[in-house]
Amino acid sequence: MVTKEWLSPPERLAIAYAPRRLRAAWTGLLALDHRLADAARPGRDAIMIQLRLAWWRDRLGEPASAWPRGEPLLGLLSAWDSERAALIALVDGWEAQTVGEDGGAALDQARAAAILALARMAGLAATPALAQAATDWTQGRVPQPGLPRALRPLVLLHHFDSAADMPPWRIMLGALRKGLFGR
Repeated sequence: MVTKEWLSPPERLAIAYAPRRLRAAWTGLLALDHRLADAARPGRDAIMIQLRLAWWRDRLGEPASAWPRGEPLLGLLSAWDSERAALIALVDGWEAQTVGEDGGAALDQARAAAILALARMAGLAATPALAQAATDWTQGRVPQPGLPRALRPLVLLHHFDSAADMPPWRIMLGALRKGLFGR
C-alpha cells in the first residue's frame, strides 16, 4: 500500500488503533483530504483548483466499479462506495473554502459528515454524542471520551495536533494511553 507518502506517521499510528476492517476507509478519508488540500493549495489559480476538484467530484459521483484503475487513492476509497455522498461533500467543502467566502464552515461540516458516514460504515447508530465528537474534532476541540473503537483515531489525531510543544516521550505515552483506552 502506498500510504507512507499519503499520510504522516502520527496519522498512520492513529489509524492503527481503528478496527482492521475500517483502516482502509480511515486511510482513504485522510488521504483524500490531503489530496484535496493540495489541489486547493493557496497560490493556485482558482480555475485550476476548480478543475482539479471537479475531477474528484465527477469520479466520486460514479459507482466505485466505474472508477479508473490508474488512481490508487480511488482504489482505497472503494470502501466508501455506499457513502460516496460524504466524500463529494468534502470536495464541495474544499471548493467553498478556496473559492467561496464561507470561511471554512462548509469544510468543517463536510469533515464532520464524513466522520459520521464512517461511523455508519462501522455499523454505529447516529447519536448526538457521535455528531458532537465529529464536530469537536473538525473544530480542534478534544473529542469526548468513550468514543467507540471505530472512531478512536479522532482522539489520537487531536492528541498529535495539540501535542507539538510536549517532549516526545510524553507525546508517545499519551498516544498509547489514548489509543488503548480512548481517553
